[in-house]
Amino acid sequence: MVQTPHGIVVVHVPNERYGRAHERATRTELARRLAVLKGFDFAGAYDSAKNYPAPLYVVPSDTLVSAEAQALGIRGEHDLFGGVVPYSFVATKAITHPLVEPDLAAPAGWSDDLGRRMQDAVLFGFSAFSLEDARRAGVRLLEHGPARVKPVRETGGLGQTIVADAAALEQALAFVDPAEVSRDGVVIEENLTEVTTYSVGQVRVADLEATYYGMQRLTPDHRGAAVYGGSDLVIARGGFEALLALDLSEAARRAIAQARTYDAVAAESFPGMILSRRNYDVARGLDAHGRQRSGVLEQSWRMGGASGAEVAALEAFRADAALRAIRASTVEIYGDQEPPPHATVYFRGIDEEVGPMTKYALAESYDDA
Repeated sequence: MVQTPHGIVVVHVPNERYGRAHERATRTELARRLAVLKGFDFAGAYDSAKNYPAPLYVVPSDTLVSAEAQALGIRGEHDLFGGVVPYSFVATKAITHPLVEPDLAAPAGWSDDLGRRMQDAVLFGFSAFSLEDARRAGVRLLEHGPARVKPVRETGGLGQTIVADAAALEQALAFVDPAEVSRDGVVIEENLTEVTTYSVGQVRVADLEATYYGMQRLTPDHRGAAVYGGSDLVIARGGFEALLALDLSEAARRAIAQARTYDAVAAESFPGMILSRRNYDVARGLDAHGRQRSGVLEQSWRMGGASGAEVAALEAFRADAALRAIRASTVEIYGDQEPPPHATVYFRGIDEEVGPMTKYALAESYDDA
């Protein structure tokens, strides 16, 4: 007699983003491991024409909008690895900053109060939904020093331009698609130097909860550009209080506090959000006057670059009920490199777009736990 599974894990790709070979392979392997943690079956890619014999646990490639989630039967955090937001712009960098003036062009559902409430958790900057408003925002930023023009849907620093004067601002905006700005927005933010980027996040899967902070690493891609190369994390079993009980530096504690503020304000501003996976990039560096600054750059409410480490920690916590904390890392190398023997390999091959690449995760003991 064939038993009906308690649940079924599926991978869902709602759009063309994150469709490279290394991203597909990583997403599939992480979904397989999540199925084991949940005690569910794994059924591969979601098929809307299929009648599944049990409730679904969805691993989407991107943050979902409420209508998409409802169509998939997602009602709460135990139904997906990722997040659900009421409007598509909520999943982007656009919510990190206010408009340069109230009542300018903005999408339906925009909150003018959001930026004011987040100001202590983020860097100085503005979001804009027209090129004219972006120009006004840029001029305001340049009064304080160099600024960074940031497309709101790019990740890993891609597509960003640093501008130091009005002429450079005009040149940068000339390469921005007005329709894209109108639809998604653009961010203009103070530029920091000597930057350290922290990752702060939390995941909940089944009866497991893990909360972490760590540092991102850069690595050269095949063109020599410095791109995301992985994260080194300290991960505690439980919530933020469990993480803060560890021996952390003041810089790490500030990054965690700013991430928590961002998280709380976003949740209060957009009721109905569902988040089982959350990650915040927090930059710490020097502003144009040499002052130390720190702030959240962006949020990720989907499977991300740190998720291999997140799942490795959850597996360790499942295996050892007494384990309170662990160190875990993700590594991304642009080339074919032999991973360590104890690594969990997510991709080792040739990506059709970026070339040879190796991706893996490691879990190690936390000496002070």
